[in-house]
Amino acid sequence: MKAIIPAAGLGTRFLPGTKCTPKEMLPVLDKPVIQYVVEEALDPEEVDGVIIVTSPGKPELLSYFQPDRSLENLLRERGKAEYADAVANAGNMPVDFRYQYEPKGLGHAIRSAADAVAGENFLVLLGDYVVPNRDICNKMLSVSAEHGGASVIAVAACAPDEVSRYGVIAGDRVGSLEGCEDVADAEPGAVWRIGGLVEKPAPEAAPSNLYIVGRYLLSPLVMDLLADQQAGKGGEIQLTDAMARSLDREAMYAVVIDPLSGYDTGTPSGWMATNALMAATDPRFADAFWDAIDERGGLTR
Repeated sequence: MKAIIPAAGLGTRFLPGTKCTPKEMLPVLDKPVIQYVVEEALDPEEVDGVIIVTSPGKPELLSYFQPDRSLENLLRERGKAEYADAVANAGNMPVDFRYQYEPKGLGHAIRSAADAVAGENFLVLLGDYVVPNRDICNKMLSVSAEHGGASVIAVAACAPDEVSRYGVIAGDRVGSLEGCEDVADAEPGAVWRIGGLVEKPAPEAAPSNLYIVGRYLLSPLVMDLLADQQAGKGGEIQLTDAMARSLDREAMYAVVIDPLSGYDTGTPSGWMATNALMAATDPRFADAFWDAIDERGGLTR
């Protein structure tokens, strides 16, 4: 199975910083955001490769995931084997690339990798959402296996007055992850069969408060439907539109996750918060991080 990571956007909200550095290459602690997502995608044993869909104007992504023997050798000569190993790891990951030459939306980006999927189920991981525990894809794969290889997406609960910001699912609770049989319908571990997908509904018209969080396990049918998907909201080819079309022909499920299990790095504030929160809890950095904060007089809101 392959995992697709769309990474062709301009990173407009980070300008002027992303004029020279793709937003996917912005560091979270000691690695770029995109490496966390690639590592998560490769975590399930079913996945043997990652396809990053990028634009021609982002050569830095290709360079990062290629071996750099000169740098590795230099680091080893200087006794910095740990850094050399980190560089080698990034350069040897099973990552390939496809290009989205026009900004036509998420669905168009996913379709750009159709040749790599070859009629199989595939994962989609949005490239600005970091999941340190790498557990969401395995949960989706588990639900899919229980339902004959069906498509599964990850959803999380939001406040009812926030549904207009998201794509929201309609449907019915049909089960649970193992060990989560007693959770409520909108709590982590609940499994739903999807009856519809509603983009940014008004609170009074929302069929649920469960929104899509950027992790998908999709069937070949969804990829096929993207081939003739017409432009939708914003004049772009929307992945959710093709997913909605597939519901007439095959089942699709959703697994509820904890909304705090991942970090959204897609905005400057989210990226900064991600760095701070992860630095505060990572044993490699926590002491130095808090020392640096205390040196400046601490933090108050």
